[in-house]
Amino acid sequence: MVLQGIVDSVLAAPMWRNARWGIMIVDAERGDTIVSHDADRLFMPASNQKLLTGAIAVQTLGLDYRWRTPVLLHGRQRGHTWRGDVLVQGAGDPSVSDSLQGGNALNAFRPIREALAARGITRITGRVRAVGDAFPGATTGYGWAYDDFDAAYSAAVDELMFNEGELLLTARAGRRAGAPVTVVTSPTRAYPQLLVQAVTRDSGAVPAGAPRPARLQAAYDSIGDRVVVTGTLAAGDSASLLIAYRHPNDAYVAALTQSLTDGGLRVDGRIVARGDTTGRATDTLTVLTSAPFPDVLRRMQKPSQNQIAELLFRTTGLAASGVGTADSARAVGTRTLAQWGITTADAAYRDGSGLSRHDYLTPRAVISVLDAMRRAPWFTTYRDALPVAGVDGTIRSRMKGSAAQGNARAKTGTLDKTRSLSGYVTTADGRLVLFSLLSNNFSVPTREVERVQDLLVTTLAARALGTARPQATR
Repeated sequence: MVLQGIVDSVLAAPMWRNARWGIMIVDAERGDTIVSHDADRLFMPASNQKLLTGAIAVQTLGLDYRWRTPVLLHGRQRGHTWRGDVLVQGAGDPSVSDSLQGGNALNAFRPIREALAARGITRITGRVRAVGDAFPGATTGYGWAYDDFDAAYSAAVDELMFNEGELLLTARAGRRAGAPVTVVTSPTRAYPQLLVQAVTRDSGAVPAGAPRPARLQAAYDSIGDRVVVTGTLAAGDSASLLIAYRHPNDAYVAALTQSLTDGGLRVDGRIVARGDTTGRATDTLTVLTSAPFPDVLRRMQKPSQNQIAELLFRTTGLAASGVGTADSARAVGTRTLAQWGITTADAAYRDGSGLSRHDYLTPRAVISVLDAMRRAPWFTTYRDALPVAGVDGTIRSRMKGSAAQGNARAKTGTLDKTRSLSGYVTTADGRLVLFSLLSNNFSVPTREVERVQDLLVTTLAARALGTARPQATR
């Protein structure tokens, strides 16, 4: 099967004159290169970076890895009252979220409530507090866009992470123009603080030539302490906005405090005086255990969840070196990639998610990672975590009705002027093919890039490789 001619013909179109394409397609078992176009040039991968993050994480941590979060009591018990604080020592558990806790992130805290009930504690005079610093340093990635920090997809990460950094704001307009707009938040109800400046506007159509009303917006104030909601909402209407939690540890503490009070415990929130806790060592109340590693991996890859990727990135550094910094994670990643024959000339591994515009990969490096995973004992778990063409994840609406539907498993990647698709597909004669299709610096609509990617993958899925000779590397 000859695909090189198709690639040459498609990329010769005038629409790609200012674009860069890197393509490599390989017969997995034979190692034959089917197509190669600028396969050794560096490209910005966007979320194709998660292919590396997932591979490095499973190589470093193993499929049986679970994150453990000790919950400690500091103080002393008097009757049904705990005179002291509840301490939480995080290590990056990415599964305290609606998506991995049965639709309600607060379910993760049930073991804490049960452990307190078992001790007969109904009141805590102190506070819930975060302790430890498993992930020191910046809570955002190297080279992330500052003006994206309020967006949920760009939420900060730390050793305590709640609901993947995502806060939902639900706004409801008043009954008449000029009335205030009401806003509630979830999953946390009292955190962060809100300043609602939005007002209700008339529900009628905007007259021709009149200025359009300001749309509803939510953004943090200049110190990142309070969410300010501005703009207008039509009378009787409602709207939902997603925004990031700016301070992950604080969000986790607020959520746990809310869970305890919702469960009937009284949390006074007093700053405990030194004399109240002397004479009693810190006591382990319980240890929270994360969702299984394969579940976390699927949750990262299928919807391309950035915060889970960053937590995996930091966790590999912590597990391998005892230090959960980004520098440590990069060092672990670089060493692991070197074991697969990928040098610093082939890959710049600067974060876990691909949000950084300092990440670079060659298509050949991506193929090397895919092939290393194919040879690994956890290949099935790694492959099945990827989106499936026409079925789920970020390619659920692509390649429908083709031979690739339900067959191709691939990771997408999207940033401004960057679109990637890399993964696995099985040909009509049952041969596994590895592919990496990276495109940068295009000025056409993103859908045009996807058309080329989908054409190549569906062509591979529909045809037999047979005994065709490999194409020359270009």
